[in-house]
Amino acid sequence: MSGDFLHVVAGAIVDPADRILIALRPNGKHLGGGWEFPGGKLDPDEGRQQGLARELREEIGIEVLRSRPLIRLKHHYADRAVLLDLWCVEEYIGEPRGLDGQQIRWCTREDLLSVDLLAADRPAVTALRLPSVIDSPAGSKYELIRFEENESGLLRVPANPLARMRGVICGSAVQANAAAQAGASFIVLNVVLPAQELAQLCDQVNLPVYAAGVDLNTAWRCGATGIVRCAALP
Repeated sequence: MSGDFLHVVAGAIVDPADRILIALRPNGKHLGGGWEFPGGKLDPDEGRQQGLARELREEIGIEVLRSRPLIRLKHHYADRAVLLDLWCVEEYIGEPRGLDGQQIRWCTREDLLSVDLLAADRPAVTALRLPSVIDSPAGSKYELIRFEENESGLLRVPANPLARMRGVICGSAVQANAAAQAGASFIVLNVVLPAQELAQLCDQVNLPVYAAGVDLNTAWRCGATGIVRCAALP
């Protein structure tokens, strides 16, 4: 799946106050001085969850008890291409601390909007502000709109991160890619895609994708952030 991309597993660690942990990359390291979700390179033949647990044990001294996939993102830096495989760590043992001397910081989900995160990590902020299951047409932080076209193509979707996020309801992978390019905050499918096509879409758009007609575990295996229930679609 990762091809020529450096496969990195990382954790968005959630504490009892619903804050998220981020870490500052030390100066002298690649991309030093940037904030990131803690984690590291997946070893050859290592399972994703196994790699996540190992990295968080080595980097910040915690034992992961419960985690779930959140989003997979691809990013090209000047000198390397990264596949960031981000998990939401919902239960753990231990007090996080920077075992490599790195600074750590707890942030609210809203605080993350203004943190200078590494470019590969930034799209994950939207996923962290969304549920894993969309079962209502609107939440306190998002609204759903249908894919629309006019003579010039898809109507522009406002992308102001301080406003309510806008999910675009799409009936195909082609529409989903167009919506992503137009500034959608996230993609909501109203059609059941084959697993391979869903996984390909999740790799392409670098946005949270909500799958239709599958269970959560299937959606997560394909790289989606969650699922949508039909009753939620306006």
